[in-house]
Amino acid sequence: MNEIVKDNKYVELTYKVIDQKSGQVLTLVEFPLGYVHGVNEILSPRVTAELEGKAVGDTIKVPIDCNAIYGPRDESLVIVDAIENVPKEYREVGMAILMENDQGKTKSFLVTRVDAKTITIDGNNPLCGREVIFVLDILMVRDATDEEIQFGGKVEEVPQLDNYRTVPI
Repeated sequence: MNEIVKDNKYVELTYKVIDQKSGQVLTLVEFPLGYVHGVNEILSPRVTAELEGKAVGDTIKVPIDCNAIYGPRDESLVIVDAIENVPKEYREVGMAILMENDQGKTKSFLVTRVDAKTITIDGNNPLCGREVIFVLDILMVRDATDEEIQFGGKVEEVPQLDNYRTVPI
């Protein structure tokens, strides 16, 4: 009998996030993501709730209005600046830049456009203003160990280095 997703079960899954309007895949997680259900919140609470009671081999689709999670787009968080004002290491689309305001609060901005004269950075969450569908494939469900419950996920063993020697340099 297949184990079902419920509290204190270790779950591994893959998922993708698809824009409902364009059908474009926005995020694709092919390497299994593992977590202990009911212990940590690595996914949206709405997605986690939909996983409850599902089993290995199940594929679920969860529509999400990202405005409910991230709020509407705020165009005041979009900044266009002269390219020479930005260090070269940040002049790449997709680069995350951590910025600090006058009150010492930090916020992550993403470089969204670069041309010969300007750079555009955006402080909105990339899913802001979108309606998406999370498509999740459940790969594994089993009882979590006490250690996994404590840490919220898989705990890897670190190999012991019992038989080593130092070599002078």
